[in-house]
Amino acid sequence: MNAIQSLDNAQVLEPLGSALPRLHLPDCRGLTPLLKRLAYGLAFPLFLLFLWQTATERVWLPPQILPEPAFVWETLLDMLGTGELKGHLLASLQRVAWSLLIGGTLGLAIGFAMGLSRTAKAYLYPSFSLFSQFPVIAWSPLMIIFFGIDEALKISTITVAVIVPFAVATYKGIENVPNKLMEVGRIYRFSFRQTLWHIALPAALPAILGGVRQGAMQAWLALVFVELLASSEGLGYLLVYSRNLMQLDVVMVCMAVIGAVGLLFDLALTQLERHFSKWAPKGY
Repeated sequence: MNAIQSLDNAQVLEPLGSALPRLHLPDCRGLTPLLKRLAYGLAFPLFLLFLWQTATERVWLPPQILPEPAFVWETLLDMLGTGELKGHLLASLQRVAWSLLIGGTLGLAIGFAMGLSRTAKAYLYPSFSLFSQFPVIAWSPLMIIFFGIDEALKISTITVAVIVPFAVATYKGIENVPNKLMEVGRIYRFSFRQTLWHIALPAALPAILGGVRQGAMQAWLALVFVELLASSEGLGYLLVYSRNLMQLDVVMVCMAVIGAVGLLFDLALTQLERHFSKWAPKGY
């Protein structure tokens, strides 16, 4: 009897359902991988934000040590409105730009010299291998003696951090150039400049761009260290100054900006690397 009633109900509802307008939902299958990556990437930060909010609401730590997320957000907006954050950020970016220009040029020159000339490699590679083992912090006392604590100290120290990844990536890229390509240059009697521009550079471009990416990240990390050490402006200086005044909201703002700028650097250089890597010769 119940089965007969269910059949009758289905027969009654079927024309009603066919009379309703059909909804055409957009096809989101193409967005699924992107949404999954975003969900996975945001899961942990959102969890930390939830934990932070819970800790402030339940006063697990005093507000002087752990300010509320809303208060930190208000501090960020205030610093953007007054231009204080912009000034320190521009000072830091200017130091990174000069260091990348100087250190990148020196690193590329050393890398190309070691990769294209056996004589240059014999003279430079042993010393450079030893040079590359020293962390940036180990150079700071010597840099202070030679350059003092002014702007030259910051740029020179960051430059040292930039030279190594640029030179190593360039040298490895040149070293891995297929022998067939180099033989073509020798057959056509290319000059050093022609070999560099038409063979070595295009073939080593993916490795060089990887070195540019690593060098930029090393420059940003070294910048924060140098500004923590001795500076009167910049994000690192603002972070230390705020910590000394126990302005933990400003400290958190500085940490967030440092992380965000570093992430933007990495994303931009990754896209640049993918774009220009298409120049590399294929089929070898």
